[in-house]
Amino acid sequence: MKVLLFLFVLVASGLPNIVYSQNNSQNSQQSVRIVGTIKWYMEAKGYGLITGDDGREVTVHFSAIQGGGYLREGQTVEYSVVMGPRGEVATNVVPLN
Repeated sequence: MKVLLFLFVLVASGLPNIVYSQNNSQNSQQSVRIVGTIKWYMEAKGYGLITGDDGREVTVHFSAIQGGGYLREGQTVEYSVVMGPRGEVATNVVPLN
C-alpha cells in the first residue's frame, strides 16, 4: 500500500502544527471536489485559509497547490479535503482564476 506523508509545520500565532498522512484507504475521501475562495494567504509563510462554498474553512499549505505557485486573497480554487489530527486540510488545490 502506497503511503504519502505530508508534514508541515505552520509557524504563526493561533495556528496549530499540521501533520497528517494519507493512504489508499482515504482516496474515497478525496474524490469529492469542493469550490471555495481564498480567505487569506501568507505567501511568506506558505499557508492560508480557504472558505468553501459549503461554508467550511480549511487550512491550505503551498505544497497542496497543483502546479506550484501561490494563492491570493479572493481567488477561487477547487480542492479536496483530508482530515488531519487537528482538523480539515485542503489537498490537490487547483486555482480556477
